[in-house]
Amino acid sequence: MELKILEDIPPWEWPEGTDRVLLGILRDNQKDKSERLLAAELAGDYTVVNDELAEALLSIVRNGEESEDLRAKAVISLGPVLETAYIDEFEEPEAVPISEETFHEIQASLRELYMDMDVPMEVRRRTLEASVRAPQEWHQQAIRDAYSSGDDLWRLTAVFCMRYVRGFDTQILEALEDENQDIHYEAVCAARTWEVDAAWSHIANLATSELTDKSLRLAAIEAVASIRPQEAPDILSEVSQSDDEDILDAVYEAMAMCGMFPDEDYDDDDDWDERTLH
Repeated sequence: MELKILEDIPPWEWPEGTDRVLLGILRDNQKDKSERLLAAELAGDYTVVNDELAEALLSIVRNGEESEDLRAKAVISLGPVLETAYIDEFEEPEAVPISEETFHEIQASLRELYMDMDVPMEVRRRTLEASVRAPQEWHQQAIRDAYSSGDDLWRLTAVFCMRYVRGFDTQILEALEDENQDIHYEAVCAARTWEVDAAWSHIANLATSELTDKSLRLAAIEAVASIRPQEAPDILSEVSQSDDEDILDAVYEAMAMCGMFPDEDYDDDDDWDERTLH
């Protein structure tokens, strides 16, 4: 199987046996590096991940002889399944792709890896980013340490983690003023998650300004609907004058989140000129 083909196919259409192919590549350290990197990225998808793939990814992360970028890629791929397991709490075990035993093994291993100062910085950063998808008590201090480190990469990791761990409203507001655009973006996403009301004016301005970077503007559009759903329609109606289809799609989804459209009127296939915005 040519892995590159899978990148252009929706995961739910991947052929049967894809998990076994990915597992074989991950376990074979003689395979081409680029192929193993791609396998590590794909292996975390919900449609294929299972105990064996999760264990293979974790084995790569633990292995100091593997390349730094492969270890970082592998640990990030563990994030989504950790989040799924954390949210479900194994109340419906069949809905979680990995077993509870594997879940706890991953959590313990990632904490150990993060605490090991001999692990390369990039791997430790990505380990923290993956592990917060299933928050634990140790994450609060780890995030504070990363944020106060004075290193932009660690600060970026910290603000990303603030999406998943509550209690950082002050830092989120501070990060909204950061000149680093990546940190700024993550701060908007974190403000959306925790509905940080004090961020409203800043994020509303981002959403309405045509000078805002597009990815940042899309995040801000989603955030206004989350932070003040009662006031958001006025902002969203203004932004709906845009000619950019991506912006319009984001606005419509945000309006739906605010309850502006009856469910029966919502149709992703509708053209914008057929949508009612009032």
